[in-house]
Amino acid sequence: MSLPPGFLDELRTRLSLGQVVGRKVMWDSRKSNQGKGDLWASCPFHHEKSASFHVDDRKGYYYCFGCHAKGDAISFVRETENVGFMEAVEILAGEAGMPMPEQDPDAREKADRQTQLVDVMEHAVQYFRLQFKTGAALDARAYLDRRALSHEALERWEIGFAPDAWQGLWDVLKAKGIEDELILGAGLAKPSQKGGKPYDTFRGRIIFPIRDARGRCIAFGGRAMDPNDSAKYLNSPETELFDKGRSLYNLGAARSAVGKGQPMIVSEGYMDVIALCENGFTAAVAPLGTAITENQLQMLWRVADEPIIALDGDTAGVRAAMRLIDLALPLLEAGKSLRFALMPEGKDPDDLLRAYGAQALQKLLDRAIPMVDLLWQRETQNKNFDSPERKAGLDVALREKIKLIRDPAIRQYYGQAIKELRWQLFRSQNNSVQRSKNTWQNKQPQAATLATKSSVLATADDAQVTVQLRESVILAALICTPEVMVEFENGLESLQCQNSDHALIRDLILRYAMKGSEVLHVKIIEVLGPMAIDNMLSQGHLAIIPCIRSPGNIETARLTVMEELAKLNATKELNAEIADAVQDLSGIADEGVTWRLSQATAAAADATRSGHEDSTQYETRENGAQVSRSERDAFDKLMAGITFPKSGR
Repeated sequence: MSLPPGFLDELRTRLSLGQVVGRKVMWDSRKSNQGKGDLWASCPFHHEKSASFHVDDRKGYYYCFGCHAKGDAISFVRETENVGFMEAVEILAGEAGMPMPEQDPDAREKADRQTQLVDVMEHAVQYFRLQFKTGAALDARAYLDRRALSHEALERWEIGFAPDAWQGLWDVLKAKGIEDELILGAGLAKPSQKGGKPYDTFRGRIIFPIRDARGRCIAFGGRAMDPNDSAKYLNSPETELFDKGRSLYNLGAARSAVGKGQPMIVSEGYMDVIALCENGFTAAVAPLGTAITENQLQMLWRVADEPIIALDGDTAGVRAAMRLIDLALPLLEAGKSLRFALMPEGKDPDDLLRAYGAQALQKLLDRAIPMVDLLWQRETQNKNFDSPERKAGLDVALREKIKLIRDPAIRQYYGQAIKELRWQLFRSQNNSVQRSKNTWQNKQPQAATLATKSSVLATADDAQVTVQLRESVILAALICTPEVMVEFENGLESLQCQNSDHALIRDLILRYAMKGSEVLHVKIIEVLGPMAIDNMLSQGHLAIIPCIRSPGNIETARLTVMEELAKLNATKELNAEIADAVQDLSGIADEGVTWRLSQATAAAADATRSGHEDSTQYETRENGAQVSRSERDAFDKLMAGITFPKSGR
């Protein structure tokens, strides 16, 4: 429908924005100057303690310096009442005493029909409430009494009862002169498949009226009293009034409660919402028999920045929470997210409140976890990551999920959070493996046999010193050029440092290297003291390492770390062969043991020989000196190109 020129201007002129907003907020008397139309309050769109929501009543404009919400009276009604543009105009026009312009016949007919359907629904509310007080509802009242619902609560929530009769409501509504088509259109009855009268949708059920944000009854929910009924809960079918995926139970009251500082809690059903509200958690809502939809999620975020999802603690509830993650990830915006309060297994919020009281539930809400933590839990729970392939599989799965996030800033922060959680998991696994290895080694025979005393086992102390020197080269190279850490992350994670300070530095590099050298250096100094970096880099054996003499050379640092990690891995493999040989030599020695040791020693020698040594060929001169063949050839070539002057004799 198009509005005639000047209608909206006249509407804004007649209305005071201060009065429209004043129904939803409490003005801050210290900051506001009502005489000048300069009004301040806590923002109704996000929870805050200070008054950052400003209304300029003379200009008819509002702005929040916290969440940056802005607009006029129409946009304020649209956001707070969750209605469309024309509905907001209609509400304000009614307050201003302005008749709405004539609509085209079809639109007028549709509006008239919706008004008629709402009237029919209100007749049904009264019928169900009256039936609740009759003898037919004796079992229903007893059930709700066991659920600890007081008489006042039953009245507040307009609880009703549908008797187990085929045409109970139908006959009452027909007696009031209501047309068949309206009763069927409201979803209160269904046409008979056998040619008889239509029959009631709800029979033998406790009835919960479902109202929209404007307080109109748009549907009903019914709980079956027959334990053998195939549908424990039944909602109205979708109608012109009721769109299940765009409605939330108790949304109107919850929105007001959020404005007063209550956390928004999303539970699973009607009884959970009622129990929460009756115990002081008045900003509770529930989806209507389905998983939360994208529209419902957007509705939640219009009311609260971080709704708390408190679904049942059974398998279905946990599965619903996990599905919600996939729905929410692409929709995340700055300041808009979800938190999850996981109920004890087999319990819903109503069970928890009746068993342990409001304090127990409050503790769960206080410990509600961010969505990124639940995403991590879903991808890692009951899984073992004891191999590179499994770790890589986890990385791929998490990267695919993070890619769903459209906002680049949020995507970056999720990546950082996942990296931190990954580091914690794999460090704990590595420490567990190392403790297991140490326990095994402590149980091995300590005395060397005559056959092994002269072998590399007898030089274990020197070998440990060499290992620590190699560790320091790796760590120093990464401290000087942390950009290359990402290439060696897996190798660094598996590095079992002999020195406790080295282990701390390794952990700090894993956690902070990708945030830049400045952040990394600050963290090392915080943990190990102001001289930690200087003490490490001033060690004599590091002075000859090019990437340490000239920090920032990425290629040199990469080659240095690669070579030193290869040497350490070769040494580790040699030590493993030696450990196996020690066990074998406790029995009958054979040539296989000798061959294995010789092969492992040769491999370690190859790895520990520098790349320069591997590529250089030497020959022995007459005086016994070792001369590089390539250098000798170059010298011979140089000499051949020199022409000496002939003698004058």
